Amino acid sequence: MSAMDSTLDWLSLSLVPGLGLGGAWRLLRHFKQPSAVLQSLPAVISKVEGMRKGQLKGLLSGADWRQKAEYELRRLHSFGAHVISYESPLYPPLLKQLIDPPLLLFVLGNPEILQQQSIAIVGSRAATAYGRRISFQLAEGLAGYSLSVVSGLALGIDTEAHRGTLSGGGNTVAVLGCGLDVVYPKQNRYLFEEIAKQGAVVTEYLLGTRPEGFRFPARNRIIAGISAGVVVVEAARRSGSLITAQIALDAGRDVFAVPGQVDSYKSEGAHWLLQQGAKIVLGAADIADEYGLCTATLRSTDHEPVKNNIDLDPDALALLQCIEPYAMGKEDLILLSKMPPARVSELLLFMELEGFIEMLPGDKLRKIKS
Repeated sequence: MSAMDSTLDWLSLSLVPGLGLGGAWRLLRHFKQPSAVLQSLPAVISKVEGMRKGQLKGLLSGADWRQKAEYELRRLHSFGAHVISYESPLYPPLLKQLIDPPLLLFVLGNPEILQQQSIAIVGSRAATAYGRRISFQLAEGLAGYSLSVVSGLALGIDTEAHRGTLSGGGNTVAVLGCGLDVVYPKQNRYLFEEIAKQGAVVTEYLLGTRPEGFRFPARNRIIAGISAGVVVVEAARRSGSLITAQIALDAGRDVFAVPGQVDSYKSEGAHWLLQQGAKIVLGAADIADEYGLCTATLRSTDHEPVKNNIDLDPDALALLQCIEPYAMGKEDLILLSKMPPARVSELLLFMELEGFIEMLPGDKLRKIKS
């Protein structure tokens, strides 16, 4: 059987409505191959133990799932996506260790990155300046140890994890809870494009799939599943980040946490993990130590966040000249700079992380250094 035929079989099985991932794997454990499932007689399939009638309805309908699979595969290839089935040598080996892993992954960028040793960095979307800064510096440091960094492209901690890795010249993987043609959140379109060029954007969802809330726990299991360990930088006690950490624990992976302010609810999740035995992280070297990756050169920065030496681009320099050393409103700055609000927000986040400005309550800010 050719690789294309095998991929079409896996894709055909994934398209059967009502079957679900659990049902698909129950059948695969019985028949061994998706082609065997698709070619079996209804009477034989109906006898598989544990299968519900609703799960079998699509398979027994006589619909041509192969034709639908061929259509979806053409769309994906036209979009520039790699289609990686469970049988592909490019399928992440650690992901196979999960119970009922994805049948297929769709990838923009370099799928070979999924074979590299990786660490996930996760945390709050509404992160503090401290959390965003630590996420960036930690990811940048991990890039120096040739570790890929995995995250979910969300605002806050995820965004800075991806940015930090790219800044450090490393490989980063963004796992989506939607199709590859849906950029979510929209504010991260530029980052999405950069990751697709220099890393890998991954999803288990077909093109056109919208980012519904119920899809993100499934996304989180991929984040944990392809990673050797998960680092929680900043998260509430009840959060998706702790779900990701629990998935990692259940899979026998390492769980790390970064301590934060003791009186901040945004650090409650990380502190709870530390109380439960998670490994404390004060810098990239702490993680590298766990995997025997420390070198004499990098050991000298043990427990010290990696500094970002990126120069300000022309837009940032122009904006910085408009910012006063005393408190001024963000809306006033937008009017003064004549830049699009989205661009101003992006540059302000960057300059805050670099220590050029300080964000103040009431959507105000001030210059710290020129």
